[in-house]
Amino acid sequence: MRIGIDCRTILNPEKGEGAGIGHYTYQLVKNLLEIDKKNSYFLFFDKSVQVKRISKFKKKNVYIRFFPFNQYKKMLLNDYMPLLVSATLSRDKIDIYHSPTLYLPRSYQGSSIITVHDLAAYKFPELFSTEESRLKINALDSLGRAQKIIAVSQSTANDLNQIFNIKPQKIKVVSNGVDGRFFTKRTEAEIAKIKSKYKIKKDYLFFIGALEPRKNLIRLISAYERLRKGLVEVFSPKLKNTSQRVELFSKYQLVLAGAEKQNINRQNNWVKKIKDKVNKSGFKKDIILTGYVGSDDLGPLFSGAKLFVFPSLYEGFGLPVIEAMAKGVPVITSNTSSLVEIAGKGAILVDPYNVAEIAGTIGKLLLNSDQQKSLSRKGLRLARQFSWKKCAKETLKVYKSI
Repeated sequence: MRIGIDCRTILNPEKGEGAGIGHYTYQLVKNLLEIDKKNSYFLFFDKSVQVKRISKFKKKNVYIRFFPFNQYKKMLLNDYMPLLVSATLSRDKIDIYHSPTLYLPRSYQGSSIITVHDLAAYKFPELFSTEESRLKINALDSLGRAQKIIAVSQSTANDLNQIFNIKPQKIKVVSNGVDGRFFTKRTEAEIAKIKSKYKIKKDYLFFIGALEPRKNLIRLISAYERLRKGLVEVFSPKLKNTSQRVELFSKYQLVLAGAEKQNINRQNNWVKKIKDKVNKSGFKKDIILTGYVGSDDLGPLFSGAKLFVFPSLYEGFGLPVIEAMAKGVPVITSNTSSLVEIAGKGAILVDPYNVAEIAGTIGKLLLNSDQQKSLSRKGLRLARQFSWKKCAKETLKVYKSI
């Protein structure tokens, strides 16, 4: 087979390299090329990508191609550009075209597969910008023309059925994997170095994700404030009154890592709201916004965390939860969407809309070292079930099926 894969979301730092769809595409392609030497792969990049950074994909059965334009988002919104995409694909006589985004060029008539990561723009339309809402117009057409749709979780598959009435037999659930580097233990020296880099001076609760409204950071900060004020119901002979709880929980900082996703609803400017929430907090000195964290720093930051708290309102998969588990960090996450499915019994699930419940759960877990150890063991076992090689093998089966 001659398999074409849209790789424009990877190897571009401005697109969030190492995160989101770019991370998925990179890991999928990398592992496909390791397990499949028979089929030919045509990898399509944006012209702005540096050639030297694509050298890692060079194999005998790999052909690097560049679309004759730049600026991925503008391309999606231009009626003329899909014709250029189709012409480029046709020249290489592609048997199957795999788009890792919810988009197929309207003029492309060949066999195709789409990976759907989440349907947040449909579940929470009020949280998305006008520009992103325009992209949704293409979704129904693309989903209708694709021969198969890969959903990264059963929850996302259910959303496809409920929102677009896509028949279950057209959907194949193929879970994301977790990078093997997350299973590597970090030394105390490495953790100390990364804490110094980000000015972390205490034990800390950790979150990573884009600074966007569905990540629920306003409520997480409120829960942290409630914890620091001692306004949590925890039962311990050592904590007989509020002042004792305040003293105990003052030992923990809140570290919020993630890029500022400015394209989300500029009118409401959620990034500004999050920063204002931090600046007005009585505990702002202990709330750290790191900004985008590169892959080299991510492992030590996970390893150094006391707890990983991820109260997202909606996830198509929830990869940070699995990454935290791979590091052996106890996880608290939401009882919504794919997080229930992915986290299983390896995490404590909370109502993401209930600030008191989030704060209380954090407090109780901080006081229970036995439960922390139990969650760490369960989470590690669960994380080992997710691998990118397995994702690649199952994706290859989807290619063969059409």
